[in-house]
Amino acid sequence: MNIIHYAANHRSHTMAAKKLIYPAADRNKDPILSVLKRCIQRGTDQIFLEISSGSGQHVAHFAPHFPHVTFYPSEYEPRLLESIAAHANGYSNVKIPMRIDVTTDYRLWGNGIFRPNSLDYVYNANMMHISPYPCTIGLFTNVGQLLKPNGLLITYGPYAFDGQITPQSNVNFDMSLKSQDPAWGLRDVTELKKLAEKNNIRLIEIVDMPANNKTIIWRKCA
Repeated sequence: MNIIHYAANHRSHTMAAKKLIYPAADRNKDPILSVLKRCIQRGTDQIFLEISSGSGQHVAHFAPHFPHVTFYPSEYEPRLLESIAAHANGYSNVKIPMRIDVTTDYRLWGNGIFRPNSLDYVYNANMMHISPYPCTIGLFTNVGQLLKPNGLLITYGPYAFDGQITPQSNVNFDMSLKSQDPAWGLRDVTELKKLAEKNNIRLIEIVDMPANNKTIIWRKCA
């Protein structure tokens, strides 16, 4: 093995070692991709920001299907940035992951890389129910400024509706979350709609997903 092959092989093993694998992300990546294929339009120079990329499994799975879209992964927890980078390694349309605190103003993200009305899509999975509510407020507030008119916010996870949680497995999940942190818990879509409307965003579709989850599609008003 020559030095070039050795270096490439060593890099490959090093990146693989940094990859975190979440079983739930493996299970839901294809159902979510099927929704994205309906949402993402043709056309060049489109920008997709993922808030709370977790392990990076989702962005690495989505990116090859949309070569005309530039993906920006992000995460609040610094320890996850290496995993995201490892999963996304080799994809030319995925940028280096950045640390984003969604409760802060978007102008502080990535040294001011994003401009108002500049994003085509923002995607956020499984964050709202395992973070304090100010994170949800920050998501909608910032997305309302960042999305282009008619741009889409796509969120995924379990939700409550009109104060009710169903089925029992989601009730149990909500109780488990709140036992870990009282600030956590399933967010009510009725309240999210009010928050969205304050930020010029409208709910346009709710898609039933496996394991009693939903993908919710929101559109910024023109």
